[in-house]
Amino acid sequence: MDAKTLYKKLDEDFELDQCRDDWSRMDFNEYISENFKQRYMGTLLDHSQEINSVYTAVFPSDHILNKILKLRKEGVLLITHHPMVWDIRSPQVFLDINPKLLPKLKQQNISIYTIHVPLDKNGEYSTTTSLAKALEIVPEREFYEYFGVKVGIYGKIDLKTPEELAHKFSNVVGHKIKLWKYGSNEIEDHNVAVIAGGGNEIDIIQEIVDLGINTYVTGITALNEYSKNVHEFEKEKGINLIGGTHYSTEKFACIALCKYFQRLGLSCEFIEDQPLLEDLE
Repeated sequence: MDAKTLYKKLDEDFELDQCRDDWSRMDFNEYISENFKQRYMGTLLDHSQEINSVYTAVFPSDHILNKILKLRKEGVLLITHHPMVWDIRSPQVFLDINPKLLPKLKQQNISIYTIHVPLDKNGEYSTTTSLAKALEIVPEREFYEYFGVKVGIYGKIDLKTPEELAHKFSNVVGHKIKLWKYGSNEIEDHNVAVIAGGGNEIDIIQEIVDLGINTYVTGITALNEYSKNVHEFEKEKGINLIGGTHYSTEKFACIALCKYFQRLGLSCEFIEDQPLLEDLE
């Protein structure tokens, strides 16, 4: 498929013109497309004229980029949820793509298209919707606005306790998770609130309290200087907080995206990465 035709379709289907984002912290070097510099979403690296195969990933980490480089394929497009690499262990938290890999990507005509807020926005392929589906939560309503779009959902789950949900969550993501048991021993009315990724913020928790929900699933729940106030607030309000890492709660959207590209007649594969368990505590 012609690359520019595909980019235009992605722009339209994921409604980039109705979204906004901010990645001004990035190093806008010579490889970053002018299009991305203007709106912080969409075509990040524009090195291909024709797209023959697509790969999806949560972050453009060294592991992901090296794996694609080793394929030695022509006409490759990498779709990432984030244009930067997440590392909670770093003071910067978000890191630029490895500059040593950028010329190699250009040399092999590998392009990158990034959809952060447009993929967080609730919809068929969205991060929160995809996570809720994996957990078998039946959505009832949206909540919480982020960059002008709704990114949270709450709904019913056929489980009684936060411990049961934590066990299911661990099985779904394939590694240990973290339950911060700040609330009661039962999930109130079987209602669970969900926001994939970095959703442990006081204004989000206030909405959850106002909704009468006492159990919340998100990605990053680490207790540190940044988050200590929200943990205190959750404890005060009796909110059971369950974390599954930034990566693992958002990967289901990138997996779901493969169906989108397959419907366009393009081969598409999700590339696994490693979650940072430091996201949890």
